[in-house]
Amino acid sequence: MLIYNSQLKKLILPEYGRNVQQMVQHCMAIEDRDERNRCAHTIIAIMDNMLPEQRDEANHEQKLWDHLAIMSEFKLDVDYPVEIVEPSNLDTKPERIEYHLEPIKYRHYGKIIERMIDRAAQYPEGEERDALVMLLANHMKKSIYQINNEVVEDSKIFNDLAHYSHGVIRLNPETHALHEFQVAQQPGTGKKKKKK
Repeated sequence: MLIYNSQLKKLILPEYGRNVQQMVQHCMAIEDRDERNRCAHTIIAIMDNMLPEQRDEANHEQKLWDHLAIMSEFKLDVDYPVEIVEPSNLDTKPERIEYHLEPIKYRHYGKIIERMIDRAAQYPEGEERDALVMLLANHMKKSIYQINNEVVEDSKIFNDLAHYSHGVIRLNPETHALHEFQVAQQPGTGKKKKKK
């Protein structure tokens, strides 16, 4: 009768595979301490060969011995050459990161656009500010177009710009025109159907 992996016990550290897990189980069953120590060092050498890209890490040997202890569920009684991790340290959670959430007036534009408009409103009037405002307006139009794929009137973008900038930035739809955006067609597969 075949035994499938799905019927076997779940691997504790799957990156090492079932064979290494079975070696650890075998090592735990060895009664002679010296033989058990030799077996543990052999398993560490095998684990080291399986992940050679990690050899340059500062705590590489520590990590291997910790993994051996974890795979044995901390039941392997050998002379560890390093201080292994405590089982209680495996369940510790990192400290919660506080996020400073600020309200966004129009979510489809995002907070970064709001900040850029505030910065553009502080620029002195001139060519540089005009170029920045036009870039922002075109980006805003593209952002709306990505959401609803409908024609977006330039006057809507200009009104949003005026609202964001508290009336400092005002563009006239008669003198300013934004880019027109279209949905890009998906490229074909390049294969032509054969005629029958």
